[in-house]
Amino acid sequence: MKKKEFIKLYDEFAPRIHRFINLKISSIHDSEDLTSETFFKFWQKSRENRLNDIKIDYPKAMLYRIANNLVIDFYRKKSRKEVSLDQEDKTMAKIKDRVDLVVKSNLDSDMEQIKTALAQLKEEHQNVIVWRYLDELSTKEIAEILGKSEGAARVLIHRALNALKEKFGR
Repeated sequence: MKKKEFIKLYDEFAPRIHRFINLKISSIHDSEDLTSETFFKFWQKSRENRLNDIKIDYPKAMLYRIANNLVIDFYRKKSRKEVSLDQEDKTMAKIKDRVDLVVKSNLDSDMEQIKTALAQLKEEHQNVIVWRYLDELSTKEIAEILGKSEGAARVLIHRALNALKEKFGR
């Protein structure tokens, strides 16, 4: 992938990738970092593929797969961190909690409703709903991200919608 193509791809998909990650991670700073890392890893992979004369058929799908993997890694790393009972750490945690509250209060109310609704679903259902209805990915692209057949992706989307309807009684 050439630099101009990458810039065009970045301009088109950075807001979508950021929104996807931000729906999964409550920290705006972490979601911005992971968005940057997603595009960095994509750039590395595209250069590696170009050297091996391999074409990326579904760049959008690859971006979402990278982003999803980074979110999973983020939570794995977070769960491994040791908890410190140091007084300074407690004070910093309180400050961070207050900052997080301010940031959360500034989020758009529609985004909050979406997050609340999605939080009640299994992670796989959350992902396919975001990809299909917020990011408007095709079933084929979702299948590519998940490494499943199109039929399996369709069934998963259908089940996710049913789960969402069940939660909200509609």
